[in-house]
Amino acid sequence: MCKTTEATKLKLREMTVTQEVDIVKRISKKVRNYKKEFDKKKKKCLKRQAINNVITENAFAGGYWLRVTAGGRGTISAVHCTIARRGKRLNETMRRCNLTLAGAIILCIMLVIISGCSMNPDAKRLYDDLLSNYNKLVRPVLNNTDPLPVRIKLKLSQLIDINLKNQIMTTNLWVEQYWYDYKLTWNPSEYGGVEGLHVPSEHVWRPDIVLYNNADGNFEVTLATKAMLHYSGRVEWKPPAIYKSSCEIDVEFFPFDEQTCVMKFGSWTYDGFQVDLRHASEINGSRVVDVGVDLSEFYASVEWDILEVPAIRNEKFYTCCEEPYLDITFNITMRRKTLFYTVNLIIPCMGISFLTILVFYLPSDSNEKVSLSISILLSLTVFFLLLAEIIPPTSLVVPLLGKFVLFTMILDTLSICVTVVVLNVHFRSPTTHVMSPWVRRVFIHILPRMLIMRRPHYQMERKSLMGTCHRIMVRTCNGLELRDQDSADGLLQARDLESGVIGCCEIHGPIIALPSPPEIINQNVPLPKGKKHWHDCPELHKAAEGAAFIADYIRKEEEEKKIKEDWKYVAMVLDRLFLWIFTLAVTMGSAGIILQAPTLYDNRLPINVKLSEILPHTPTVKPNYNNIM
Repeated sequence: MCKTTEATKLKLREMTVTQEVDIVKRISKKVRNYKKEFDKKKKKCLKRQAINNVITENAFAGGYWLRVTAGGRGTISAVHCTIARRGKRLNETMRRCNLTLAGAIILCIMLVIISGCSMNPDAKRLYDDLLSNYNKLVRPVLNNTDPLPVRIKLKLSQLIDINLKNQIMTTNLWVEQYWYDYKLTWNPSEYGGVEGLHVPSEHVWRPDIVLYNNADGNFEVTLATKAMLHYSGRVEWKPPAIYKSSCEIDVEFFPFDEQTCVMKFGSWTYDGFQVDLRHASEINGSRVVDVGVDLSEFYASVEWDILEVPAIRNEKFYTCCEEPYLDITFNITMRRKTLFYTVNLIIPCMGISFLTILVFYLPSDSNEKVSLSISILLSLTVFFLLLAEIIPPTSLVVPLLGKFVLFTMILDTLSICVTVVVLNVHFRSPTTHVMSPWVRRVFIHILPRMLIMRRPHYQMERKSLMGTCHRIMVRTCNGLELRDQDSADGLLQARDLESGVIGCCEIHGPIIALPSPPEIINQNVPLPKGKKHWHDCPELHKAAEGAAFIADYIRKEEEEKKIKEDWKYVAMVLDRLFLWIFTLAVTMGSAGIILQAPTLYDNRLPINVKLSEILPHTPTVKPNYNNIM
């Protein structure tokens, strides 16, 4: 059995008998010329030889070998030198002729053998009979007014890419086309039972089916594969192609979106009265085919699931013409796999949005509230720029993820404004602001109970602040001194400074009780019996005035500090209030935006999983040798 390569078989099938005959004739002519030249040189050499030799010619591979044997004994010494010189030249000529003839004959034999082994003479004869007078430029119909039925079907192999930015879908598919050509029919019994024949598609008539919504300029199939001819006249042509078709992208629910891309095929030249274009799986003249794309050899996409692939036959009439123009529109409905975008976009954005809440939990005294808010705003801006690089620049709708990021940015901006207000309240003082009664009632008495807040207990240590006023004057060697009174009266009350005794003074005798500073000034307070008048003690008068000044200063400082603490508490209540408000806003807003996506409630099983015969790749499980004893 002869073994030849497929390329050699295809080449030999396309050779005509005339070409093969011409090759054999040229080789035979060269063989005859070499033989005549050899015979002439041999005769010249034999005439000059004077010996009786027996010459035998053995034809091998189209050449001659001389075998000279001595026929008897004679006188050959006279012609020995001449024969030797002529013999060398003759041998060289014979060797060249033999090599050339042997190569030519071997080549001829190989061609004959290969042709006999690989070429089917019946198929060759059929090919010549069908295409010898065939005109591929004429539509194959008996009557020019008859439409030619053409069937079309797509076999999707791979969904290469969906470019959202440029709105282009790239697919790898086979465009299967079927039609009948009455000029390509034959009787199989007349051609050795040959029922089918593969011929180059450019040798027969083909419908000019193109992709109308092409995006890169290649409307037709670029690879002209062979067409299959059946004896009944049926022609099948299944060329592969990589198409880039324009696709209108709807980014309203991105990344939980569902896209429908169309591929519109039709004849570029022929109208509906010349080419009746229909789907290959059409039943009873129906315009819609539910499964219009063959997914039996579809390789699953890592980004998209195919949900529906219907095909619709459309008839379009124009005002200029009465003829309908037909096309087959294939609708490919896809659902995005959201794992990638959930992990890389949605979860980080949600984490950043919840950081906005922590701004109100941060104490105002830390001086980092505004810095944290601005940092969050910058992070969201980066995510917004990344989103703008992915989605198409459309002004029709805002994508779902864009709404979420924009909502978070608005909340963060509001948090910055609220933080500024809270810090303004936190650092207020009595000298700049006066707290109104309604603010005190709402933010100090009502809201803390509603927000379950407890105010830090504020106590003024009056013993340490007022202890300097509760002393007595003692005469010493160095003069008068103020000393602590060892009495059990306890802390000096504020009313003691107004109506009570400031202290006592004992100057060379009993203790002098000092009245309060107002009474001292008015000089209307009678001195106790046995006590001396304060004019007798001028040092005590100065000490009393100093004590009154200190008491008044401490009282004002205490009131000012208490008012500051009230403003700080109001700021704390505002922080807690907006903490709860922003928590509810972020939670409910995020859930409300994300749950708008319809694909979250779509439980349809992808159609490519049900129809594809190519199993997805599963990782090989390595054997566990640890369990083998």
